[in-house]
Amino acid sequence: MPKDASATRDRLLAAGARLFAARGIDAARTRDIVALAGQGNDSAVTYHFGSRAGLLDAILRAGVQRMEPARRAALPALRDAPLPDVVAAVVHPIADELATPHGRDFLRIVNQVAGRAGLRLHTVPEPIRDTALAEQLGLLQHHLTRDLPEPLALERLSLHIAFLAAALADRAARLAAHPDAPDPSLLDHRTFTADLTAMLTAALTAPPPNQFAQPPATP
Repeated sequence: MPKDASATRDRLLAAGARLFAARGIDAARTRDIVALAGQGNDSAVTYHFGSRAGLLDAILRAGVQRMEPARRAALPALRDAPLPDVVAAVVHPIADELATPHGRDFLRIVNQVAGRAGLRLHTVPEPIRDTALAEQLGLLQHHLTRDLPEPLALERLSLHIAFLAAALADRAARLAAHPDAPDPSLLDHRTFTADLTAMLTAALTAPPPNQFAQPPATP
């Protein structure tokens, strides 16, 4: 791709992320994205990404790929790790996206699409297919299905993703609202991430409802 075309594509990615995060993936207008990127033609999105949906997909893929090296490096140690370690490995790389403006935009977008993941139906979202994140989620599912019926395990995994996305998006929005000074109501990053990991682990390992409880073993 020519250098100027690559630069235009990067500006569209940044502008799309900013407006999708601030206004919503359905409400942000293509013409405003193009204008924020410094382009004069609405067809710029179609030219570089095929469609508005293609732009959204590219933004999500870029965020997933930023996390991929850390996730890939952690995988070997997770094969036989306890569930809390797997939860921490899922949480920490995406929580680190809070450190930058484009990372915070990404997190606010992820929260909008988290409910469309389709994990209850064994569907892996396209942006994470064949990634270390997909493998980590598979390890979580493996842990859960050892002790829970599959429908309940998949429900917990889906809610795990939804809660994680909502918590990070909320913090991202609050950080974005105070760009020049820390919000005094926020925990420091390390404490926030540790507490979020602990909460998610506790939710995943909560006793199942009575109708799913295993009967006691016969003496």
